[in-house]
Amino acid sequence: MNPRRQATGCAGLTLATLSTSLFADEGGVSFWLPGNYGSFAAAPSEPGWALPVIYYHGPASAAGDKTFVRGGRLRAGLNARADFLFVAPTYTFASPVAGGQAAVTVAGALGRVKAGVDATLTAPGGAVLSGSESDSRTGLSDLYPTATLKWNRGVHNTMVYAAADVPVGAYDPARLANIGINHLALDAGGGYTYFDERSGTELSAVIGFTYNFENHDTSYRNGVDAHLDWAASHFFSPTFHAGLVGYAYHQLTGDSGTGATLGDFKSKVWGIGPQAGWFFQVGEKKWYLNLKGYHEFNAQNRPHGWNAWLTLALPLTEVKP
Repeated sequence: MNPRRQATGCAGLTLATLSTSLFADEGGVSFWLPGNYGSFAAAPSEPGWALPVIYYHGPASAAGDKTFVRGGRLRAGLNARADFLFVAPTYTFASPVAGGQAAVTVAGALGRVKAGVDATLTAPGGAVLSGSESDSRTGLSDLYPTATLKWNRGVHNTMVYAAADVPVGAYDPARLANIGINHLALDAGGGYTYFDERSGTELSAVIGFTYNFENHDTSYRNGVDAHLDWAASHFFSPTFHAGLVGYAYHQLTGDSGTGATLGDFKSKVWGIGPQAGWFFQVGEKKWYLNLKGYHEFNAQNRPHGWNAWLTLALPLTEVKP
């Protein structure tokens, strides 16, 4: 494994271990955070420990004529901003599993969420309210365990993954801003990376599906979600690559439960933007830094805006000669 492949394996590890949400599903935002996977998503990595660190910034809004169920109430219009610092300690096994490379991750974050609405239309008991409301919150997120299995055949790399949400993060059904989602969610899928070291061309795509359990505090259950993350880049030097990233998120089945007062409330959104990555040497280890951003469009029944990700991959295990 030459230095570039070692580095891209580290990058794939970093960009493929994060799975989270920003608000409860009934707020118009899913458990799955679109853009979770990026370049080298299916590329194998060096065995041992690594520590991906990800900073996420995402403003989003919805017009005043758009309503969402949040905290058991109908909210008209929504403006939100999220800032999260994720850490995702990951262990990659040296011994093959089913002919591939297995890895496990448990990710979590410290974050701050600010949210505001233009009006509150109805409250529990049938009271009608109007005006504006805002809330902010800083705290710890849910935990997000993920397992991956990857195979390499020359320039072709494939992977399968399974992820979950363990609802232990900061959540209060009476508040507008929440960090945890207060319900279990399971997600699984597969991906592919084409990486030709001679031409410097890289293409990656990952598709997955989310199954959501009920939020018992609000009697709300989100439907089944489908999501596609993709990336394309070119190496302009042995250590620098740049290109495009994108995603498509579509809810396949409607929301349900007595709290789903807006009906099935299926949502969707697309995103696209630039990315750049840089590999650099720190002692005997090769680190990786990636910056990517998305502009969202074609949104339905969810806030939309733009988001940026700054990712740093820190390998912790010495690579044997």
